[in-house]
Amino acid sequence: MQLPEDQLRAGHIPADLYRQIPPGTDVRRVVILQEAPRSYTGPIVMTLVILTGSVAVLLVIAFVVQVIAGAAVAVLSATSGLTYTINRAAKRRAVSK
Repeated sequence: MQLPEDQLRAGHIPADLYRQIPPGTDVRRVVILQEAPRSYTGPIVMTLVILTGSVAVLLVIAFVVQVIAGAAVAVLSATSGLTYTINRAAKRRAVSK
């Protein structure tokens, strides 16, 4: 038995705890409770859920803004003749010799 946990499992009471027991107490009836080891799965899962939710909310906001902008351009072009054009043609320079 090298660790204090091994002593507690075997039923031995360490000296520092034995001194805290009031006189006249039946040592055979003393129960020592150990704190459970800390689990990090809960905080890690919570962090992943928050990050995933934040990314999903940002994607939904971006999509809604895109739809609203498209609808606004469509309404403006239909009502006031305003057009919005994306020019993807590559501009070429005139080569002179």
